[in-house]
Amino acid sequence: MNSIIEQVTQTIRQRSKTLRDDYVQRMQQQAAKGSSRARLSCGNLAHAVAACSEQQKGRLLDFTRVNIAIISAYNDMLSAHQPYAVYPQKIQHYLASLGHSAQVAGGVPAMCDGVTQGQEGMDLSLYSRDLIAQSTAIGLSHQGFDGCLLLGVCDKIAPGQLIGALSFGHLPTAFVPSGPMPSGISNEQKVAIRQQYAAGELDKSALQETENKAYHAPGTCTFYGTANTNQLVFEAMGLMLPGSAFVEVNSPLREKLTEQLAKHMVKIAMGSPNYQPLYRVLDEKALVNGLVALMASGGSTNHTLHMIAIARAAGLILTWDDFAQLAKAVPQLSSMYPNGPADINAFEHAGGVPCLLRLLAQRGLLHMDANTIYGQLSDYLQSPYLENGELCWRSASESLNSSVIAADKHQFADNGGLQLLSGNLGRAVIKTSAVAVSQQVITAPAKIFDCQHQVVEAYQKGLLNQDVVVVVRYNGPAANGMPELHKLMPILGNLQKQGFKVALVTDGRLSGASGKIPSALHLSPETAKGGILAKLRDGDLIQLDAISGTLNCQLDVQQLSAREIEQDSKTQQHFGTGRELFQPFRRLIGSAENGASVLFD
Repeated sequence: MNSIIEQVTQTIRQRSKTLRDDYVQRMQQQAAKGSSRARLSCGNLAHAVAACSEQQKGRLLDFTRVNIAIISAYNDMLSAHQPYAVYPQKIQHYLASLGHSAQVAGGVPAMCDGVTQGQEGMDLSLYSRDLIAQSTAIGLSHQGFDGCLLLGVCDKIAPGQLIGALSFGHLPTAFVPSGPMPSGISNEQKVAIRQQYAAGELDKSALQETENKAYHAPGTCTFYGTANTNQLVFEAMGLMLPGSAFVEVNSPLREKLTEQLAKHMVKIAMGSPNYQPLYRVLDEKALVNGLVALMASGGSTNHTLHMIAIARAAGLILTWDDFAQLAKAVPQLSSMYPNGPADINAFEHAGGVPCLLRLLAQRGLLHMDANTIYGQLSDYLQSPYLENGELCWRSASESLNSSVIAADKHQFADNGGLQLLSGNLGRAVIKTSAVAVSQQVITAPAKIFDCQHQVVEAYQKGLLNQDVVVVVRYNGPAANGMPELHKLMPILGNLQKQGFKVALVTDGRLSGASGKIPSALHLSPETAKGGILAKLRDGDLIQLDAISGTLNCQLDVQQLSAREIEQDSKTQQHFGTGRELFQPFRRLIGSAENGASVLFD
């Protein structure tokens, strides 16, 4: 094992000991009670089976049979989740063939960030993660289950489901992926058209045509954003079948993997000899394995929030300093958009997650003895395939495309794709895997804004045609839900293309697919809770240095402290589009460094 990986794992274990011991004890106490279905009253059971067929009713009332909870994030507007419409019936069919059953325990909200980008609804996106966690817990609180399958893929949805399921960590739990959509136009083409539209060179119909060619079918979007980062990281953590994350949507192999997982849940369910509860799978080793995969793949910055919240739900305390330490040890081993031109389908064809895990294992960067739903992580160095219609497995291959997954003993960069920045402006994260080395140190005067729409207006007026650090403040978790500021990327990309030195500093977020522009994100403390951005003014010199890991305003402490705080210029931002219902979230939410959650102290 790499010494830094061991050290970070040990640090997390020691830091979390009291919290983790309490969590494990609670899960063991729940498990010791045995089948929760057997403890339901006659009236409880009658309600639980009332809508079932006579055959299913008989299975549910036989407490020697397994009943699996399904928590579904299905809706038919979200392309990645549209395939889930038929999954519950299929899972029920597979289990019935073995004499067991499954029930949809509950549905959870599933916001498509692609639909809400730049809109008021995006203010609810991050909050939805914790709401999904609560919704998952409500579904499982029916207590009639011996295991749990999570139907969820995208940005806040899968992390939220996992956080909720961890409150029922005595149940064996796994994700059921749906798979990516077929590749459309390239991500580079899409970005070029967006930049041309932002510059006024193309009309809206041309932009709409391009967007429709990029997002055009059921399945996950094919860029390597937050949704696909979820899938890669959760496979590396052993929370789904080996090699299952990116098998094509609605394909025969995808169908067989879903069948295999449903039947496998019987083998690891409560009461079985191979009982494998979630709390035994998601420990500090699995957590670090997921973080290593995140770094090696150049994954989404959103996981600097989500992984901290997931860890906390499992009784583990994860910090940004852990991310920074791991980044020193983990090289970048894959190149997918925005880190390179390839999409997630090209990654799968190059060998997929098993190939990436193989490279990491060769370097001693993974806990191969970590528990998974399917044995240990050492069992995940294999890929599924069909032979005469039957599911088979073969050892993970060397990279089949070294421009997408590095060849043996090679790498795309020496350090992981996510880095920590700190200085007199606070602490922030930056995704360096998509930023050219020549753009990783920027010193330029600030332009101060309170929302991305103000930046768009300034750009259209020609006020940004210079070297500039665009500062967007009052966009943190407590201010307005920490929306993704995705509308900025075509604008800042155009400025960079014109030869200007450009950077972004914000307490808000960006899409996991954002790249090229050096961006200090999730700045903490946020402006609305005393962050220093409220004291910055246009023209203040700011230096962002991703190489040394620093972020500073070139003013001394006395100059900054003497300044008045500028209040948020946005008005009526907490009303409309349902935002008024989320005032408790704005009041209670924790900092970005603590996972931006309302669920934990």
